[in-house]
This record gives sequence, C-alpha cells and structure tokens, in this order.
Amino acid sequence: MFKKYIEYLKDNPEGYWFKAKWYGWGWTPARWEGWVVTFVYVALLILSGLTIDENSSNREAAFTFFIPVGILTALFIRIAYKKGEPPRWRWGYPEKGKETRQDSDIKD
Repeated sequence: MFKKYIEYLKDNPEGYWFKAKWYGWGWTPARWEGWVVTFVYVALLILSGLTIDENSSNREAAFTFFIPVGILTALFIRIAYKKGEPPRWRWGYPEKGKETRQDSDIKD
C-alpha cells in the first residue's frame, strides 16, 4: 500500500504542491514545496505554543497563541487550496480510468 501511495504522489503532471488525500477531504504534501510549507506551519505553531507559560493571563494567551494559530491555519489552508489539487471527498485509492461523477465535474 505504501508503494502505491508513493506512486500516487509522484503522478503529478500538474505540479501540485499538495495532492488530495485518499480518505476524507483535504491534502497531503506531494512536492518539496508542500513539505516546506507544512514544516514551517508546524514550526510556527510550536513557537507560538512556547510563548505561553503558567503565569500567562487569558488575554495574553489569546493574543500570543490562539489568534496566531487561527491566522496561521487560515493561511496554511489558503496555500494548500491555491497550490493543491481541487479538494473533494474521497474514500480510497482513485482508480485510473474510473472517474467518479464528482471527479469528472471538476474537469469541466
């Protein structure tokens, strides 16, 4: 299964940074640019989390953690949407030549 998944990620003639996930809705990094964006996102989340300590007030936590996390997440989703495959619900490996109605609607 892992080999099949790698083949799916490499089958990327459009050069998407993120490919649609096999199960559910969303993306997975497919190129090095997508991995860099994901790594930077996670690193910034960790750094934001390090700003809070046990002496932080609720207001300070909101401004130094929750608001930045919301902004970073919205920015990450926007980048994945712009640089990734069109999002759609999937449930399993996409068979070549067997498009679902939703897949063919996207191409029109």
